[in-house]
This record gives sequence, structure tokens and C-alpha cells, in this order.
Amino acid sequence: MDPTILIAAIALMAVIVGAVLMFSGPNQSKALKRRVTAFKERHAPDREAALAAQMRKTIAARLPNRYNRFAELLPRRDRLELRLRRTGKKWQLGKFAAINVAIMVAVILIMMLQGAPIYLAIPLSILLGLGLPHFFVSRLISKRVATFNSRFPDAIDLLVRGLRSGLPISETLQVVSGEIPGPVGEEFKAVTERVRIGRSMEAALQESADVIGTPEFQFFCITLAIQRETGGNLAETLANLSEVLRKRAQMKLKIKAMSSEAKASAWIVGALPFVVFGMIYMVNYEYVAGFFREQRLIVAGIGGLVWMSIGVGIMAKMVNFEI
Repeated sequence: MDPTILIAAIALMAVIVGAVLMFSGPNQSKALKRRVTAFKERHAPDREAALAAQMRKTIAARLPNRYNRFAELLPRRDRLELRLRRTGKKWQLGKFAAINVAIMVAVILIMMLQGAPIYLAIPLSILLGLGLPHFFVSRLISKRVATFNSRFPDAIDLLVRGLRSGLPISETLQVVSGEIPGPVGEEFKAVTERVRIGRSMEAALQESADVIGTPEFQFFCITLAIQRETGGNLAETLANLSEVLRKRAQMKLKIKAMSSEAKASAWIVGALPFVVFGMIYMVNYEYVAGFFREQRLIVAGIGGLVWMSIGVGIMAKMVNFEI
């Protein structure tokens, strides 16, 4: 067998195995057993069963797994774990590191098969192996945060109605966790579970605020903390906060509409050189082969990428507005 085909097959297999390990779900039979157990415990008459379920969940989340050796290769593990938690997925840091390693190995093998020098293949493999998974995680975080912010005012309105009907704040949080779907319900459910096992309301809310990382939820935590210290009409305060958050969302949409033309221009200007290079690469490889072989063209290409990155960064700052 041709060694080139064998190496390409190994690289492709590494990427497929890494993707399966990263994105595959749990075993169906085990998942069914866990759901049945959770249903029984949720409808158990005593409080001790609910506390035991929460303790088992906490212990299971901290058990070591066979991918921890890959996680030791990553810097700033605490920040990476927080990013994975913000996606709302049950991904482990070890599997995320395994995906990074698999992509780097595959890119190195593919670049070597194309005749690229090793000093170009290694930096490119590191860039893609670390950049692509982080980019995918960032997109998931942005999507989840946008979904949370869009439904969060509705959750506050539901809290206001519960408080005005005479329910305590802990009961209204539990109602919101069951009535509002998506990230809002998940985070409020996590808050109620932390309070149930003995955490204070402020600590439970602050932990969710650290996971979500949005100013809107920070406003909510600060409002509750101030009200618990000073007193006052909490329902009226939350109603005012809901109105402020809705106006804030409207302002964001207006700014997004006004800056859409500039963002489209930045995307076109930033992507055009890479699109043209890819088209020439597919049509006439020998014309651009020097960028992978000759040292002067390699240096020129790296310099061009650096300047392009600086320009794209400047354009991104020009069209990015913080509210």
C-alpha cells in the first residue's frame, strides 16, 4: 500500500475518532436509567431523597475520567472548564483536549503529505488544533448567551407575578425553572438545587452569574442582594429591571442594524484574500506551491497574514459597540 494513502487514512481516522469522543452522547441504556432515577427522586415525598440525588450528581461530576491526561496539557484549566460550562453541554475538559491533539496531528500529517516544511506544518497545526475547537465553543457560548438574554426578561416578569401573588422568592425561582425553557430554565434550576443543598441565595446566584457572564444577570443578582439588605418592594424593583433589560435589548438591535453594513464590508475584505488563494490553489496548485516550499515566499505569506490579522482586528473594533 502506498504510504501516502496510509498516512492520510490515519490522519482522517484521528479526526473522526476525536470528533466522536467529543460530541458523542452517553450510552442509551445508562441514560434511560438515569432519567428514571431522576424522575423517582424528583417525585419522592421526602427531602432527603432530593438531597441524596444532588450529592450523587456533584460527586459524579468530580470523578476522574480516562481523558484527564489530555487535560493536563492545556494551560489555564479553570478558565477552559468555565468556557465549556458556558456552552451548556456536558463536555469534559479531557475530551476537549483530545480533540485539540487529534486536529494538530491530522494537520501535521496532511501538511507533510503536501510537501510543506516542518517549520510551517507545526505552527499551522497548533493554530488550527487550538483555534478551531475554541472558535466552535465561542459560537456555542454566544448562541446560548443570546438565547438567555432574549428570554430573561420573560423570566423576570414571571418572578414578578409570583411575588405579587404571595410566593416567596425561592418558590418563584423554582417556578421559573420549570416554566421557561432553554438556558434560563437550566440556570434557575441550578440555582434552586444549590439552595436546596444548603448554599445561600446570594452564593447560588453569583455562581450562575459567573457561568453565564452577562451584565443582565449581574444586574439581577445585585438587585436581589440590595433588596435583601435594605428591604422594599421586590416585585416593583424586578419589574423596573425587566423594563430596563428590554430597552437595553432594543438598543442592541438598533446598533446591530446600523453597523450591519460596516460588518459586511469587514467580512468581505477579510475573507477575499483567503477565498482567492483557495480558488487558485484548487485550479493551479503549482502557481501557489512556492508559498509552501520557498523560504522567501513563506516569510512573505506569514507577514501578510500578520498584517491581515491586524487589519481585521482594527475593523472588528470599529464595528463593535458595547452597551
